[in-house]
Amino acid sequence: MIIVTGGAGFIGSNIVKALNDKGITDILVVDNLKDGTKFVNLVDLDIADYMDKEDFLIQIMAGEEFGDVEAIFHEGACSSTTEWDGKYMMDNNYQYSKELLHYCLEREIPFLYASSAATYGGRTSDFIESREYEKPLNVYGYSKFLFDEYVRQILPEANSQIVGFRYFNVYGPREGHKGSMASVAFHLNTQLNNGESPKLFEGSENFKRDFVYVGDVADVNLWFLENGVSGIFNLGTGRAESFQAVADATLAYHKKGQIEYIPFPDKLKGRYQAFTQADLTNLRAAGYDKPFKNRCRRRNGIHGLAESRRIRALHENTGDRPVLGWRHDDVAKSLSHAPGALSPGDNRRDGTGMVPSIIIADAGS
Repeated sequence: MIIVTGGAGFIGSNIVKALNDKGITDILVVDNLKDGTKFVNLVDLDIADYMDKEDFLIQIMAGEEFGDVEAIFHEGACSSTTEWDGKYMMDNNYQYSKELLHYCLEREIPFLYASSAATYGGRTSDFIESREYEKPLNVYGYSKFLFDEYVRQILPEANSQIVGFRYFNVYGPREGHKGSMASVAFHLNTQLNNGESPKLFEGSENFKRDFVYVGDVADVNLWFLENGVSGIFNLGTGRAESFQAVADATLAYHKKGQIEYIPFPDKLKGRYQAFTQADLTNLRAAGYDKPFKNRCRRRNGIHGLAESRRIRALHENTGDRPVLGWRHDDVAKSLSHAPGALSPGDNRRDGTGMVPSIIIADAGS
């Protein structure tokens, strides 16, 4: 059996799909389906069982067995970069991960987990997996950073695989449930499909991120499991793309629309990653040499988002609200998106008195 925490979420469900594509269906998905809309990420996938994340943790802490576990992909987390309840964040992202890590170490089960580019904070260069380059801007980034530091202490003596992936800006199918935390490309695509004017913050041509397609992210996860390599690795394309360029490509794909620009909120200044670009030196040195061929500006990536929206719409009764779009009472609680968040979103306004149709996402897990 393979266990995927956050398996009903964005990256987690894409890992499940990648496993299915290899003929693997003996999968336990662990998640929190309080947000029931996430079920659509699983309806076309084959799994053996589902378990709530709290019930799973209780069994982990009790030392209960789950049969012959081949690996655990730990994709579940609280991913809000504007969540300042430190106890809640550390319980979900740090303590939960430690319990699961030690469970795996005691049984020599490979443990592959989601870290985040948020660990780098406000850097504009040298996104390198080393302590001197890490300075997170928020408690979310700190929770990910601290677990990476914990793993670094354990790695030299570990008898089984431990690998963390610092996800940069992941986009692609199965992120529709994420609302304000979905990728920039997703929101642009959705707003255009809903007949709305997509919105970007002023100066978006200067904000650049490393956008990586979720299919490539899943491929990297499976490659590391198959090859048994341990460590902490950046997972991006190694190329930065401006939000303006992504928006231009999306408009070109749809052959319609015009971007509306809104002021950058004062409260985000000093807490925002203006640039990210993964340094892939360590990833390549580990032996992963496949190209990251799917990019946000390319037609195939945008087409994948459009197709994902169409499929999801078949499973939703949307009433009067737009399919997959931000409702006007939804709020940008986070400037990042993450792998299969395990907790429901908060409703918070962005400080401008309105809810933008698109937000510039932070580099998150």
